[in-house]
Amino acid sequence: MFYNQSLVKSFKYAFEGVLHAFKFNRNIRIHAFAAFIVVLMGLFFQVSLLEASILGVLILIVIASEMINTAIEEMVNLITNEHRREAKIAKDVSAGMVLVTSIGSVIVGILIFAPHILKLFI
Repeated sequence: MFYNQSLVKSFKYAFEGVLHAFKFNRNIRIHAFAAFIVVLMGLFFQVSLLEASILGVLILIVIASEMINTAIEEMVNLITNEHRREAKIAKDVSAGMVLVTSIGSVIVGILIFAPHILKLFI
């Protein structure tokens, strides 16, 4: 055989993690819906390959950062049920990561789509 059974299991667990994240994390579903809208807008405005690539990478970064945030929050919850300053900091910084990537993605999305939208009115 050309594949290693542990490699197949690793992919299986990774897919289970993605499915779990989408099933149980409302914010990831919100980001996925926003990504769907962005893809539709990209198709409608026929963005360039470079623009589509940038949008695709940003979509992946935002969803991945939300998944990292979820993993950090779950680990903090596993480690302590107490309201500790360090746990709050870990969760807040993790959520901040998602906020920063989301805001950055919105800014880049505006820069990409604004010229296309303006063409509709000019």
